[in-house]
Amino acid sequence: MKASVIVTTYNRPDALALVLQGLAAQHDRDFEVLVADDGSKPDTARLVQDMARSFPVPLAHVWQEDSGFRAGAARNRASAQATGDCLIFIDGDCVPLPDFVTRHKQLAELGWFVAGNRVLLSEAFTAHALAQSPPLYQRSRWQWLWDRWQGRINRWLPLLQLGDANWRKRSPQRWQGARTCNLAVWREDFVAVNGFDEAYAGWGHEDADLAVRLIRHGTRRKDGRFATAVMHLWHRENDRSQLAENVQRLEQILSSSRIQAQQGLSQYLQHDA
Repeated sequence: MKASVIVTTYNRPDALALVLQGLAAQHDRDFEVLVADDGSKPDTARLVQDMARSFPVPLAHVWQEDSGFRAGAARNRASAQATGDCLIFIDGDCVPLPDFVTRHKQLAELGWFVAGNRVLLSEAFTAHALAQSPPLYQRSRWQWLWDRWQGRINRWLPLLQLGDANWRKRSPQRWQGARTCNLAVWREDFVAVNGFDEAYAGWGHEDADLAVRLIRHGTRRKDGRFATAVMHLWHRENDRSQLAENVQRLEQILSSSRIQAQQGLSQYLQHDA
């Protein structure tokens, strides 16, 4: 199974560099990386181009014009160019550990999407990590335990490794808490629901909307905790001025029977065709 890792970013090349370093250090090599750029300045494109020269797997930069927060559209554009059987979405401030792709593949199962989780880094530790001393992906889980003791991360238990088991399927209809900072879905299921709904502008709930429509389509949720955790770099809270409108959109999809995004992935697939 080939995977496509889709990394969303916007004007934070220092954080993106750490994420790409973590992906370059993966034990698995049968995947590609697409940077879904929501309108960053040219320094992000230069970073991706520079790293692509020696990157161990295919690395592409998919850019769209900066017209406000449009993460769903950026992910749709990148997904349209993806060639993997499975799409793994992470954010450009969520650093994967070296077994991240391996573990997602181990949990992958037809008819299911996998919702992973994250560990939050403190502001001071994030600044330390961005100074490249040493790269986050090189830290052992015992070093992470010491970091938890020192208050550098908010929790350590998600870094424990548990195998695939029936308990991962105990909430197959639960859409709450599924976040695209760490979520894997089969490409065919993503296409079936027409990807992200681009009506969601600004921060909030486009990932919940996707999870609702996937479940309605018949794709069930599998728990990726204790297997696929990513290390989330600190940042200031995003602008939430459009949150109320997005809450209304989510309520509308919950009260409807709609499965496909009204404005979603298909427009890019048609364009490519």
